[in-house]
Amino acid sequence: MKGTLWLAWRQQRALILTGAAVLLAVTAWVVVMRADMTGFISSHHIPTSTCKGWDGDCQSEAARTLLDDYNGPLRALGGLSTALPVLIGIFWGAPLLGRELESGTWKLALTQGVGIGRWFTTRYALAAACTVLGSAVLAALVAWWWSPVSNMLDGLYWHDGYVFNATGPAAVACALFGLAAGTAAGLLIRRTLPAMAAVLGAVVAVRFALNSFRSDWIPPQLWISKGDAPRREIGSGWSTGEFGFVDAAGRRHAVADACPWGEGLPDLKTCMAQKGFTGRYRTVYPSSDFWTFQWIETGIFLGLAAVLTVLIAYVLRRRLL
Repeated sequence: MKGTLWLAWRQQRALILTGAAVLLAVTAWVVVMRADMTGFISSHHIPTSTCKGWDGDCQSEAARTLLDDYNGPLRALGGLSTALPVLIGIFWGAPLLGRELESGTWKLALTQGVGIGRWFTTRYALAAACTVLGSAVLAALVAWWWSPVSNMLDGLYWHDGYVFNATGPAAVACALFGLAAGTAAGLLIRRTLPAMAAVLGAVVAVRFALNSFRSDWIPPQLWISKGDAPRREIGSGWSTGEFGFVDAAGRRHAVADACPWGEGLPDLKTCMAQKGFTGRYRTVYPSSDFWTFQWIETGIFLGLAAVLTVLIAYVLRRRLL
C-alpha cells in the first residue's frame, strides 16, 4: 500500500478499525442470541411455520414468550442498521472533506504532486468500500436473526421499519447515500459540525419521505371473496386497511358505509342481499412485494448518491483548482 491509498488509509484507519471492532462485537452477540432463540424454539416445539401471518396459530404460552423475549433485541439490531446511514454520514462523510477544508490540510496533500481528482477519488472510494461492506454485513445479520421468527403473529413483519429499512439492498444503498450526503455537506459548508447537523437532517428527511410514500410505488392486489364467504386472510401480507363489498358491476363499497353491523341492524348476509352485493374485497401487498419495494428504494438511494458524487467532483474542481 502506497501513495494516495496509503494516505487515505492512514487518515481513515481509526474509523475503519473502530467500525470493524463494533461490527465484530455485534456479530458475536447475534450469533449467541440467535442460537439461544433457535434452541428455545426447538426445546419448546414451537411450530414457527404455522405461526406465520396474522391468522397464524401462535396461541401457546411458549410462542408468546419467544416473541416477548426476542422482539426487543431484534428491534435494537434493526434500529442500529437503520441508523447506520446517519452515523456514516455524520462521523465519516461530513469530516471526509469538511475537516480537510476547515483546517486547510488539503493544500499540503496537493503539494505532493497528487491531483485533486486522485486525492478525492482514493479517499472516497475507500470510505465507500467500507460502507458497502459494513452495511451489507449488518443487514445480513438482521435478516439472519429475524428469519426463524419472520412474519410471526405479534412479531416483526417484512414491512415493519425495523426489518424493511434494516435489510436488503436498500439498506446498503441508503448507507452509500448517507456517505455521499455527508461528504457533500462537508464540502459545501466547509465546517465539520454544521455539516454533521445538515447530513442528519437530510438523511432523516429522505428516509421519512420514502417511508411515507412507500405504499404509493405500486398498486396493492385486490382480493375478492364471492358471496358472503369470509375475506381471504392477510397472512404475511401488508394490508392497506381498505376492505368492503363489491356489487355485480364490480364497484367497491367501503364496509362502514355499506353494511354496518350492530344491535338492531340486519345481519351481514341479509344486508348484502338487500343491496345487491356479490362478494367481499380487501386490498393487500403480499410478502413477495418486499423485493419490489426494496429495488425501487435501492434505485432511489443509488441515484441520489450518484448525483451527490457528481456534484462533489464538480464543486471540487471549480473551487479548489
